[in-house]
Order: sequence, then structure tokens, then C-alpha cells
Amino acid sequence: MSDAADNLQSLTSLTVLNATTALERGLAAIKGGQTVFDLRHVLTVDSAAVSVMLSWQRAAQAAGFKLELKNLPPALQSLTKLYGVCALVFPDAAETAPDLAAPARVHHH
Repeated sequence: MSDAADNLQSLTSLTVLNATTALERGLAAIKGGQTVFDLRHVLTVDSAAVSVMLSWQRAAQAAGFKLELKNLPPALQSLTKLYGVCALVFPDAAETAPDLAAPARVHHH
């Protein structure tokens, strides 16, 4: 596959409203051998996005490979930090971007 990220290029939101569809598209892409998901066009996210990405990673791991998630919007990166799942969503983040893998510090005011 020359551009392994094509299957999800049209995804512009990843919320509870489309989580099932996005999950199924991602799982089909993984089953088809896609190893890179480029989420640069995703503009709207909520906590469902984190669950979808974790499911994609589990499916990729079960298929015997690492899934690379690229160009996540800042809001989605913040959610993975908030929930403390960076290392699960980005298995190599500790090596390539230690600040991304670190748990978020939550301050209560």
C-alpha cells in the first residue's frame, strides 16, 4: 500500500456520534494491513476518540504489529494525557517524545 494512511483521511471528527463507524473503518483498515493512521483532518473530538484509538491499538497488537497514529489534533493529545493512556495509544512515545508519554499533571484550583 503506497499511502497506508488513506483509509482514514476523510475522518473529520471522532466523537460519540461517529465512534462506532470510525472504529469499524479503523478495524477494517487494520485487517487489511494498514499500519499508519493519519488523523490530520480530525477537527472535533471527545472522550470516545480515546476509546476508539485504544481499540485500534489492541486490534493491531492482536494482528502482530504496531499501529502508528500520526498528526493527532492537540485536543486529542490532551485527552490521552488527561486519561493517562499515552503509553497505550502511542507505544513508542516514551522513546520519541517523553513529554507526550508523561502523565498529565492535573491541578485543582
